[in-house]
Amino acid sequence: MSPTPIEILATVFFALAVLHTFMVKRFAHWAHQYPKGSFKESVLHFMAETEVVFGIWAAALFAGLAAAKGSVKDAVYHIESLNFNEPKFVFVVMVVAATRPVVRLAEKIISLSARIIPGPESLTFYVAALVVGPLLGSLITEPAAMTLLALVLKRRYFDQGISRRLAYATLGLLFVNVSIGGTLTHFAAPPVLMVASTWNWDTPFMLEHFGWRAALSCLVSTVVVTSVFRKELATLKPVAAHTGSVPALLTVMHLVFLGLVVAFAHYPDVILGVLMIFLGLVTATRQYQDQLKLREGLLVGFFLSGLVVLGSLQAWWLKPLISGLNGSSMFFGATALTAITDNAALTYLGSLVEGISDDLKYALVAGAVTGGGLTVIANAPNPAGVGILQTAKAFGSEGISPLGLLTGALFPTAVAVVFFWFLRGAGAAPEMRRVAV
Repeated sequence: MSPTPIEILATVFFALAVLHTFMVKRFAHWAHQYPKGSFKESVLHFMAETEVVFGIWAAALFAGLAAAKGSVKDAVYHIESLNFNEPKFVFVVMVVAATRPVVRLAEKIISLSARIIPGPESLTFYVAALVVGPLLGSLITEPAAMTLLALVLKRRYFDQGISRRLAYATLGLLFVNVSIGGTLTHFAAPPVLMVASTWNWDTPFMLEHFGWRAALSCLVSTVVVTSVFRKELATLKPVAAHTGSVPALLTVMHLVFLGLVVAFAHYPDVILGVLMIFLGLVTATRQYQDQLKLREGLLVGFFLSGLVVLGSLQAWWLKPLISGLNGSSMFFGATALTAITDNAALTYLGSLVEGISDDLKYALVAGAVTGGGLTVIANAPNPAGVGILQTAKAFGSEGISPLGLLTGALFPTAVAVVFFWFLRGAGAAPEMRRVAV
């Protein structure tokens, strides 16, 4: 079936958006060549914001739709027909998770885990954060885990003058570990959530076929990276403790709201109502709160919404491509494709392929989560991490380089490939069993 002109236009804009994400540092460099505050400097800085890239090209597609259909109303109807639940959920969960009570609790949990490990505190906390933190994403969802870890790691490492090599190694490790760390359950990782109901995958199934692989992969990758940078990590000075206390009851209330957001993830109108009540609580207890991450959350939501608009019209080439893959080609194809399209969209398209075998189901999802840390657009939580870490001292005035992220993610991705594909018993896919969700 040949693509429609609109699908071709959407694919062109999608390709330009992907290219744009790899050029954000170039736009930032060009901006510095003009007087600060000038119109050209402002526009180029705007173009250098990673979080607005897909929104910009989605707006261009909207204009193209309106011109092609001869009516703005028809373009609006197309946008209204799309599902924006994921961007809305990520926005809300990011705002709720990135609050002082929740962040401090997460930091305490990681600190307690770090005490089990011998060595300097700056080194042991690093290991605990990048192993325990991503696995917590299987309970609180990957976007929440990414938000918490980005805030904690920014304060303890990225803002402490670490080298650029360590910064990108840590960033890549964080993104890959979060992508695979949510696979211990069937509801926390977006690419798993897209297929769990259709393919009858529940939490025991995920633990048996994905969870233990994810845990070992996170552990091995983190230990190796820590060993490589152990001297630099060991010399970091301890970060001063937070000032001021947070009432235990307030922390519990925040966790209740976070739990409600996760529980009603598929009902955006409900979680927006939960957010309104939560904002009231934060306002009433402002002495125990930090500034809410509303701007960061909105930018991430905008990024993901643009990805939905552009990605919704890519099925014409992605679905036949997925249908034509088998075995190893499915796994490695999914890993590579994830770098240029959201892994949840990839697995969703795979779930629409009729008669797909259990072996190929495993290969598709395993490949999708394995490649989820390679680029900003590979996994839905990644823009949240970039939004928080973009201004960290370790990345300088031009922010995070997409090429630097790709380079930093290559090693932990390779480790994940070993655990999710090569250590599978004579190269055969694990026997899949049908279960009720």
